[in-house]
Parts: sequence; structure tokens; C-alpha cells
Amino acid sequence: MFRYLIRRLLWAGVLFIAVTMVSYIIFFLVPAEPARLICGAQCPPDQIERVRKEVGLDRPVYVQYGDFLKNIVVHQSLGRSYATRRPVTDVIKEAAPVTASIIIGGVILWMLVALPIGILSALRPRSLLDRTAMGFVLLGISAHPVWIGLILIYFVGYKAGLTPLGGYCDFFNPATECGGPLKWAHSLVLPWVTFALLYAALYTRMIRATVLETMNEDYIRTARAKGAPEWLVMRSHILRNAMLPVVTLLGLDIGVLLGGAIFTETVFGLPGLGRSALLALDGFDLPTVMGITVFATFAVIVCNLIVDLLYAVIDPRIRLS
Repeated sequence: MFRYLIRRLLWAGVLFIAVTMVSYIIFFLVPAEPARLICGAQCPPDQIERVRKEVGLDRPVYVQYGDFLKNIVVHQSLGRSYATRRPVTDVIKEAAPVTASIIIGGVILWMLVALPIGILSALRPRSLLDRTAMGFVLLGISAHPVWIGLILIYFVGYKAGLTPLGGYCDFFNPATECGGPLKWAHSLVLPWVTFALLYAALYTRMIRATVLETMNEDYIRTARAKGAPEWLVMRSHILRNAMLPVVTLLGLDIGVLLGGAIFTETVFGLPGLGRSALLALDGFDLPTVMGITVFATFAVIVCNLIVDLLYAVIDPRIRLS
């Protein structure tokens, strides 16, 4: 186990350096002048050059990248935003809880939907429930998050008036007008449903397929022939083995969710990481872009490491060697 963790951590370090290096190179290939954007359209050339030196843009790219890594490791700093001059860590601290709330709530909701529907569809193939679920799968896979979000805003938020049209309420400030757990959850219902409609369809189809495949295995027939109760066969044999590909896909989808948050946060006006990254890219704010890239890369690496360790818990036959 210890050697496995060391190898995974070393690979995580290599992946982190590769992702951040590519992001840095791509940013510098863009034909734009961040110093002019910082200084303003009316700045004279000598003042623009002074700004370039102040923020370090006059140095070679590899030197700037080396300083960037040094600040992360030694000072735990991601620099300051070119646009607002605020520490990038403060920007991430404000935006990350919003994105985490959307992703975690969406995952819980779509798993609560996908698990029972996928299992029941597998137990009763070609039934009315199975055909209805497959139609739902087709709709969910074909739809775009922006379209789903706009439809929900119009019919659920605007027409029915059941939810806010957008905005975010702070979970930890119940004394404010828009704060506290209840208002927080109320403000995120539509983003959660948007994610759930997209991913519950995909996971329903996967759970159905894996349960059907597992039910035809020899060890399942053997367990039933020995007289094991059906509920025990389902819990200890079918579900445990069928959940392995689901856990794998869930770990991989974390990165996709971080990218999809851009659409969801934009539609619902949520101040999360996706929207912050979009605004930073629009203003060529390199420190903010790289800070969000670092945070997202770290989150994906940690989630995939957790998924790898969960394999041994779900299936004891898997050995981390």
C-alpha cells in the first residue's frame, strides 16, 4: 500500500507539472499584451514597459514558470490578479465553495436517481420502467447543460416561481438576507437538477449494463445454487462488482464537472471557479487562470487517488501492489 501511494504521488507531481506548464505555454502563445490590459488603453509605451517589469512579464517564460512553482512550494502563494491585484488564493477561497456545492450536490442527486432506476431496469429488462428509463437516458445524453438550465429557469423558476432564477446564498451566514442552509439549498436546486439530468442518464445506462452483465456470471449462479438469499446475492455479489466501473467513471467525471461548471455557473449567475476562470481568460489575467488551473488539477488528482483506493474497499480481490 505504501509503495503504491508513493508511486501515485510521484505520478501526480509529474501530471501537475505537465498541466501547469502546458497552460503557461498556451497563455504566452496568445497574441495579447497583459501589461497593456493592466495599465489601460491610454497608457504610454514607457508606462506599459514599467508595468511589464513590475509584474515580471519582461522575463523569459521558463523563468516566470520557475518562480510560479517556487511561490507555490515555498510561500504557498499563487500570486496576485493582474486585474484586481487581489491574492489569487482569496479568489479561489471565495469561488471554490460555490463550485464544490454544485458538484457535490449534483453527484448526490444523480446517484440517488441513477442507482435505483438502473438496478430496477436491469432486474426487469424490456419492461415499461426499462423502456421509460432508456428514453430518459437518450434525452439526458443529447441535451446541453445551457439548454437544460434555461428550460428549468423558465418553467420552474419563472413560470412556477418555485426556485430563485439565479444567484448564490452563503451556507455559513444565516443572519444575512440570503444565507443559511435552507436558502443555500434553495438557491442551488436548479443547478443540481441540471447536473442530475445530464449525468443521471449516463449513470443509469452504465449501472443497468453492469448489473445485467454481472447477473450472468458463473459465481452469481453458484451463489444462488447454494441457497443464498436473493438480497444477499444482490448486495454482496452483484452490486459490489457492478459498482467498480461506476466508481471509475465518477473519478474521471470530476474533471469534466469542473469544466461543465462554466456553463452552469454562467446560466445561473453563480460566482464559482468556472465563471472566475472565464472572466480571467477574457482579461488575460494569467495569475488567476493559473491559480484556478492548479486548484482544479489538484482536485482531480486527489479525487482519482481516492477512487483508486476505493477499489480495494469495494472488491477485496484487487491488490494495490
